[in-house]
Amino acid sequence: MRIIAGAAKGRRLKTPKAGTRPMTGRARESLFSILGGRLAEARILDLYAGSGSLGLEALSRGASGVVFVEKDRAASVVLSENVERVGLGGRVRTSDVRSFLRSEYAQYDVVFLDPPYRDDDAEVFSVLELVDGVLAPGGIVVLHRQERNVVDPPEFLRSVDERRYGDAVVTMMERENE
Repeated sequence: MRIIAGAAKGRRLKTPKAGTRPMTGRARESLFSILGGRLAEARILDLYAGSGSLGLEALSRGASGVVFVEKDRAASVVLSENVERVGLGGRVRTSDVRSFLRSEYAQYDVVFLDPPYRDDDAEVFSVLELVDGVLAPGGIVVLHRQERNVVDPPEFLRSVDERRYGDAVVTMMERENE
């Protein structure tokens, strides 16, 4: 897997040996084309980060900073190596996503949410509700799920775009400016 565009274009990323399912290159390219200018100087939160491909792509395209959250220790080691390899910064937190969100006070402009496909819809919805505490006004949540899993946005978000890539769905939800 490689960074698609920007300052780190072409840099190779390692992927954890097991337990992660990175977004395909085609889906990432489409997603980042849609996000476009929203990434310039944006503060990014990459939840269930895995290899860090989403957050690292955002850094490569001009995001001001990324916090990566990954519970799996082996994946977190690979993620840390990728952050170092790309050389654009970023902080790695080895933590359960729910615990992290309950204790985090920073505000983020874009939140990538790429939970394991095995997580049920109720679990994903409860994490989405916790994102309320960290999503900046006008911020966007990008949810990557398996097509058979449908999660309606909580009240503070409205769905603004949805794309299908094979058996995966990428849904973008936005918080109103307050």
